[in-house]
Amino acid sequence: MRRTLVLLGLPLSTLALAACGTTVSTAGFKGPAHEVAQTVSNLQADATAGEQGKVCADDLAAALVTKLGGTKGCEAAIKSQLAQVDSLETSVESVTVATDGRSATATVKSIHEGKSRPSGVSLVREGGKWKISGAS
Repeated sequence: MRRTLVLLGLPLSTLALAACGTTVSTAGFKGPAHEVAQTVSNLQADATAGEQGKVCADDLAAALVTKLGGTKGCEAAIKSQLAQVDSLETSVESVTVATDGRSATATVKSIHEGKSRPSGVSLVREGGKWKISGAS
C-alpha cells in the first residue's frame, strides 16, 4: 500500500492546487491529446475542491483505486495526500498517446518552492474515458 501511495502522491502533489483558482489549460491540444489534458485538468479541479470521492470515481483508473483498498481506502489516501500538498502552479506541457489509443503519458510542469519541476503522469483508457493510472 505504501508504494501505491507514493505512486499516487506524485501525480497529486504535481496537480493539486490549494484553492488558488488556477486551472490547467487544455486549449493547445486536439483530439485524444485534448481528452488526456482534460483528464489532468479534471483531477486538478477535483483535488482542489477536496472531492476525494470524485477523484477516486472519475479521475483514477480502477486498478489504482483497487490498490488503494477500494473506494473507501482510495478516498482516505486522497484525503491524506491532499493534506500534504503545497500550492502549485501546474501546466500540461505535452501529451503522448500510444498508437493503440489505450494509454498515454502527460508531461506536467509545476512550480514548487520557486523551482520548475516536470513530471510524467500515466493514463489509461477505461470505459471510453481517460483515467490517471500513476506517475512515470
